[in-house]
Amino acid sequence: MGYMNSQYRAVKPALIEQRKAYRHPVQIQRTAIRQHGKTATAGELIDVSIYGCRVSSNAQFVEGSRVWLRFEGSSPITATAMWCRDGHVGCRFDETLDHALFRSLTLVSE
Repeated sequence: MGYMNSQYRAVKPALIEQRKAYRHPVQIQRTAIRQHGKTATAGELIDVSIYGCRVSSNAQFVEGSRVWLRFEGSSPITATAMWCRDGHVGCRFDETLDHALFRSLTLVSE
């Protein structure tokens, strides 16, 4: 009986969020990003999860291109540019981010 009553109930539209994990907002200015065969460009890490990140940069990137990222105190990290617009590039890491590095990037200093 409950099914019959709920059959025509209005439902809010679903949020389209395709990420595997929540992206933690950060603001780390000492970030470098580069494409294969090009020199590194300074950028700012905007948000990060263990699967990917968003970087603000003046460089132009093509969706699907391979990029290398270097955060403050990290080794180069390989990723794929998933989207690029308005001076931002969304990257998916080839391997999940090391938990110690993730913690240091998201740790709030007081």
